[in-house]
Amino acid sequence: MTPARTATSAPARVARLLAAQGRPVGPALVNAFASGISAATTLAVAWGLGAAAFGRFTVVLSIGLIVVVPMVMGLHFVMYQELPRAEPADRPALVTTALLSTLVLGIVLCVAGLTAAPVLTAVFGVDVPTLCFGLALALSLTAAYLTESFLRGLGRYALTAGLKLVVAVAYLGTSAYCLLVPGIGDAYLYLTCLIASNVLFAVAATAGFRVVPRLWSAALARTLYRHGAYLTALTALTTVLFGVDVIFLNHWAAQADVGVYSIYNNFPKRLLGVLFTDGVGLVLLPTLATMHKPTALRRIGRLSPAVFAVTALVSFAASAVFFLLLRADYPYSPGLMALSAVGIGVHTVFNLYSLALLMDGVRGARALIVAQVAGAPLVLGCQAALIAWQGLAGGLWAFALSNLVLVALIVAVCRLTYSRAETVDACPAPETSP
Repeated sequence: MTPARTATSAPARVARLLAAQGRPVGPALVNAFASGISAATTLAVAWGLGAAAFGRFTVVLSIGLIVVVPMVMGLHFVMYQELPRAEPADRPALVTTALLSTLVLGIVLCVAGLTAAPVLTAVFGVDVPTLCFGLALALSLTAAYLTESFLRGLGRYALTAGLKLVVAVAYLGTSAYCLLVPGIGDAYLYLTCLIASNVLFAVAATAGFRVVPRLWSAALARTLYRHGAYLTALTALTTVLFGVDVIFLNHWAAQADVGVYSIYNNFPKRLLGVLFTDGVGLVLLPTLATMHKPTALRRIGRLSPAVFAVTALVSFAASAVFFLLLRADYPYSPGLMALSAVGIGVHTVFNLYSLALLMDGVRGARALIVAQVAGAPLVLGCQAALIAWQGLAGGLWAFALSNLVLVALIVAVCRLTYSRAETVDACPAPETSP
């Protein structure tokens, strides 16, 4: 007789896995809720500003997300790894070196960006105020990313979640007041609120760690930046491949189209990021970190059609609700929404492969870099050509095709990389004569 299995609910299994990884369930849920509030604020701003002004908001956000990559240089990811395994006495030096080095680098890049404003405004197709807000947003994001990594690396999960919730509610409340009471329709005001919320989080977070300026170390800074090099290269590639479409659209289409494109594409992508970072990722990342990587990649390959279908359907249904909440400035087209849903579905598959490779250290990072570098000319060329030709619809086509190309290249590179590794592992070591 087969013994009866004890029924265990899915939430209970998730809670046990999070607890096993040292991640309390309560803070994880609060963090996900705070991220959801931030996403809702973006939707409220889109509703209040209208498509044209929200297009400017989106362009600044895209510039900020591109520039933040060379500012933070992957040190926030490094802190997630280094702080937990460092001796308590060594942690203030790590925090101080990372924070001061990043702030100096960020300020230097801001000054360089302002100095090169005539060139950069021409490259991005924006005016000087838009560039300035993009640089300021990048610096505030850098401070927020890094200070959050300090808190998480030190195990201050409850403090992190609480601060994120307070800041998210403050950002939503301020934006809602400005939209509903005085009815302000200036995109720069809401960008200022977003920048201020990042700065508020970074300043408040300093209560959770020690900064001792005399402990700054040039040698330690070199080690940290060397550690973050692969992650920086990957982040830069991914950010350019999936962020330059807004810059292209801003150059070749009306700014209202940029705002509409953000609702069709960027907002579902933002929700997908929240789901992966604060939802599925909390369980998926620890699982992928311990799995045999060739096995994990084969399972992802088998699950990809189902993941694509479910994500595309959910994106299509959810986005229909979002459009019902927005004004007539954002025209709803089932055909464009279906095209966007296809792109989001393929992008989810891309994210799954990326997560699996990132959890395999240098080997996985190299494989992901090779695939993205190989696909970059085709992806960027496809985006430029289709957006210049078809505008908003071309951007949605380009997003779907870009993800499809990158997934195909990742699969090809993984087969080559991991089949060789398994062959080497399977070969017995040569016997040595006594």
